[in-house]
Amino acid sequence: MIFETHAHYEDGAFAADREALIKSLPVRGISPVVNVGSSLETSRKSVQLADKVDFIYAAVGLHPDAAEEAGPVAVRELEQMAADPKVVAVGEIGLDYHWPDPPRDVQKKAFAMQLEMAARLKLPVIIHSRDAEKDTEDMLRSWGVPVNTVLHCYSYSVESAENFLKMGLYFGIGGALTFKKTKKLIEVVKRLPADRILLETDCPYMAPEPVRGTRNSSLNLPYVARKIAEIRGVTEEEVIRVTAGNARRFFHV
Repeated sequence: MIFETHAHYEDGAFAADREALIKSLPVRGISPVVNVGSSLETSRKSVQLADKVDFIYAAVGLHPDAAEEAGPVAVRELEQMAADPKVVAVGEIGLDYHWPDPPRDVQKKAFAMQLEMAARLKLPVIIHSRDAEKDTEDMLRSWGVPVNTVLHCYSYSVESAENFLKMGLYFGIGGALTFKKTKKLIEVVKRLPADRILLETDCPYMAPEPVRGTRNSSLNLPYVARKIAEIRGVTEEEVIRVTAGNARRFFHV
């Protein structure tokens, strides 16, 4: 079975067929699934979904886009959600400098608060980092790397990957690996230790080739596993087996 480590099935893109699609996943070789929150609202929905479906787990957290929600009240609610036994991580949290808002200082404050929360709760962390490589690394060094931390949708260089590896991080690899202009990511995947790779989709976003531009789902994970196998010169079955073991170790499930 393929372990899907990063999905957003609470998203409105799945409103029309959510139940049927989710029900089909184990039949098609996908299980378990971690559904990842990105705001208070989506974190609540992720927990509700995980409590309803036995093979779905939840992560709760404030994405950089929701950084302005962060504060003592929000952190208390996230901690309350994290008490649910189906919550296995804090995320997705981090920094995103692609757009000017929210301001960087607001993002950093929210990131720090949630890193502290994860450390208190002893939960794994799912990090979103876009165009914010140095500040992400600096903040992790400053605040401490929580045990089991993954860089979701890794997009930086081989050299940066080596630095993050020294810090003990895992790497979320998804549909972007199959895109035509991904030479940098291919080199990263070629060099990563096998025990540091997690499979993810970020669905409904980031659909892989040859279905790029459509709504993504966990059913597309075989495209990613196949590409990793091709790059690393191993079988697709080996990629699925190893990454599933990595994910179970990472999330303690």
